[in-house]
Parts: sequence; C-alpha cells; structure tokens
Amino acid sequence: MATATSTARAALPMLLETVTVRRVERLSPSFVRLELGAPALADLGVDGPLLDQRFKLVLPDGDGPLPSFEAADSGWYAAWQALPQAERGHMRTYTIRDIVGEGEDTRLVVDVVLHDEGPDGEHPLGPGARWASRARVGDRAVVLAPRRGVAYGGIEFAPTPGARVLLVGDETAVPAVAGILAGLDADAEGHAFVEVPCAADVQDLPRPAGVELTWLPRDGAPRGVALQREVLACLESPVVPIGQVEVDEVDPDLWETPTYSSSGEVVAEGGGGGAGGPGARRSERAAADRQAVYAWIAGESKVVTGLRRVMVRDLGMDRRQVAFMGYWREGVAMRS
Repeated sequence: MATATSTARAALPMLLETVTVRRVERLSPSFVRLELGAPALADLGVDGPLLDQRFKLVLPDGDGPLPSFEAADSGWYAAWQALPQAERGHMRTYTIRDIVGEGEDTRLVVDVVLHDEGPDGEHPLGPGARWASRARVGDRAVVLAPRRGVAYGGIEFAPTPGARVLLVGDETAVPAVAGILAGLDADAEGHAFVEVPCAADVQDLPRPAGVELTWLPRDGAPRGVALQREVLACLESPVVPIGQVEVDEVDPDLWETPTYSSSGEVVAEGGGGGAGGPGARRSERAAADRQAVYAWIAGESKVVTGLRRVMVRDLGMDRRQVAFMGYWREGVAMRS
C-alpha cells in the first residue's frame, strides 16, 4: 500500500529521489564515471534519445547531512532553499551520460570532470567535483531527473531537418556531445570539435560515419584557443583569431538557444541573427554553406561568448541555427 509520502513524490512531474553510488570508474585523468541507483529510477527516462539531457544532483555540504525530500511536494524547491547551507548542501547540473539496467536495477550514469587542484591547492575543486572525486560505492545523493512519459525539458539540441551539425565543447560538454552523437540519425553529417585537458582524456565516441570528430587536447596550452581556431576554420571564417573577450562582455547566465535568450534578446520567428560583416560577405559560397549548419556550442562562458560574437555578429548566422550555452565560468563559483 502506498504511503502518503510516496504518493506525494510520485505526483511530482519529475523524479526527486535519493540514490546510492553503485559503481565508480576513473575513466582518465580528468573524468570519473559514477553509476547511481535506486528502485524509483525504474521510471527514469525520456521519450526519445537522451541527446544533451540535463539533470541535477543535490550533494551534501562537505561532511554534512544529505537533505531529505521524503515529504516533497510542489513547494519542494522553496523549502529546500530555506534550509541553512550546512543542511541544504549543493545543487549541481550534469548531463545524463547513459541509462543502464532496467526496472528497479535501473542506473543513471554520469561522468564528472575533475581538474588539477595545483601543487598548493590554488584551484580547489567545486562541491560537485569534490564529492565525485571521493565517491565510494554506497555514498548517497539526490537526483532531480526526468520521469518517463512526462515533459521535463533539459534538452537543447534541436536542429532543423537536414541541417549539417556543428558540435563544439570543452571537457564539461563531453557527456552531452557523446549523447548527441549517439542520438543522431545514421545519415547525419557535420563536425564535432571537443577540447579536453590532455590526450589521455580522449574517448571513443560512437557516431554516424558522416560526422567527423576532432579531439583537441590542451596539454598545457591556453583554454579555448585551438577550439576557436578549428571551429572558425571549419566555418571558413575570415575572422581569425577571435579578439579578447572582456569580463563585462560575458553574460553570467549565458544560455542562448533558438527559443530562449538569457540576455533578453528578442528571439525572432524568422530572419538572421546579424547583418554579417565585410568578411562574411567576402565569400558567398561559404556564407551559403554556413546557413545550412546547426551549431550547438557549450563550455566555459568566455570561450563560448567569443565564438558567439563571431558567428552571429560577424558571420551573420541565423539566430535560429545556434545554441550557445555557458556550462561554467572560469574563476567563478556556480550558485547552488
């Protein structure tokens, strides 16, 4: 017989469940993979491919307690926010890397990026990476994730039919790029450019034969330089390199898609996103090719901002063809 608590949580349009770590695998120097399980994950899923499906993890604050959502109802978020920090813990957003198992043995797979903290700890791990780096089988967290058959959101990849795809990301976008590549139609064409900290982080990602995947290990080089160069070369852009992106130019909540603008920009039903500068008009063929591209770009906000500036303003790419997402911002802690 269902209890009042389980009935209330089942009425939520998403899963809000305590899970345990079932498996831990260190994939490479910069990635750790966790499998999270709970009987309630039998209802986990989306109606279609996962693509770049986001979900949220609620984690304890250091050695503090994990908040309980046993009596959660539609006011759960306000109630959670009202808790003291030590009891509230931290909420972080990740991409579902995979869903394995079935029924009550269903597990959510998530890959978490770990960076080098430096010899003196000058680059400390954030709450999510710190928890993942220490995770052991049996550790607990809370997931906020899609319930199969119920609209949830959290997928931004939405190309127009027949468009060539352009996927661009850094290490934080690897799980999303992997999900998108796995979910593409067999006849899809395009390019994917992925920047990772080192060569040992390169992964074998299944993809259609018509999509070329280029890995760009930094191996100590400045962030985003090679990534931006390769993307602009792919677009045959005359604007190379991208100029300095100033701090005040970066939207702290950078999230610009064909249907949403974090900056409040009007998302038009038709028309291009920019007039196109002299460089964009220099080659009519290259400009025409760019109009057949759907671009999905995610990663560090400053790098993404630089690409957006050139692609929309200078190259005149249609606003409906691009999704630019700042997954994180270097030197700035994410809000819980």
